Amino acid sequence: MIEGQEDVTWEDWVALADACERSGIEALFRSDHYLSVFGQDGRGSLDAWSTIAALAARTSTLRLGTMVSPASFRHPSLLAKQATTADHVSGGRVEVGLGSGWSQVEHDAYGFPFLPLRERMDVLEEQLQVLHGHWGSAPFSFDGEHYRLRELVALPKPVQPRPPLLLGGGAGPRAARLAAAYADEYNSGGVTPEQARERRERIAAACERAGRDPIPFSVMGTTVLAREAGELERRLEQVAGWQGAAVDRELLAATGFAGDPAQVVERLRAYAAVGVERAYLQFPLFRELELVELLGREVVPAVA
Repeated sequence: MIEGQEDVTWEDWVALADACERSGIEALFRSDHYLSVFGQDGRGSLDAWSTIAALAARTSTLRLGTMVSPASFRHPSLLAKQATTADHVSGGRVEVGLGSGWSQVEHDAYGFPFLPLRERMDVLEEQLQVLHGHWGSAPFSFDGEHYRLRELVALPKPVQPRPPLLLGGGAGPRAARLAAAYADEYNSGGVTPEQARERRERIAAACERAGRDPIPFSVMGTTVLAREAGELERRLEQVAGWQGAAVDRELLAATGFAGDPAQVVERLRAYAAVGVERAYLQFPLFRELELVELLGREVVPAVA
């Protein structure tokens, strides 16, 4: 998973996608922001869905998606069309991560409305309903507080029966209900294995109340990969320079993936032991392609 708003260029995206495919990495996900989340002035961000569609045309196996798109950035009909287009270009390799949005600075800068959290969650729920309608087989109408659609038959349909929908967060009561009603996966970022277990249980309970099997639970964590301990120190300094602050090593040890391939595999297995089915490795050193290849060569086969 790449933080695309931190000055990741098109050339970087092409190099990353190529490295992932030749190394056997399953998926390349990106954030959906327009400003640096570290407050680093002068960093640019290419649009997430335009990037995904472009990468879809030049890859053949890599799954592509957002972690996650703010519901406040796009009308849901536009998002449905963008995701459907990318799904056609890729031959059915697109996933849609969707959230309520959280960065008020970013919203203010670009003129997106930034509503109170309860209302942002209302918007998110309506967007999920509209996406399901767009990708369904029947004509549909929608009459919500924020969106209204009339007798729409949205064509073409995606290549996949429906692009997988991913939600995430702290697995609170409303988030769990929405996940159980609409999502195909739930993700939590920056959590310990024990926190992941607790959140997974809340999502599974919500799914049971909704009358469906538990959806897959995934985690996302900062990943600093190195070949040896000496190199790890150098990589941590690189990450500090990238984010503009020292790395919180205690937090990284508790909720991330740091060390040589064997240590990262051990951490991934700790999450698998509590029911985590998928991990998104948040890769800050995105121009260090040898680390991407090391990940594919030594970590992926061990946990596949």
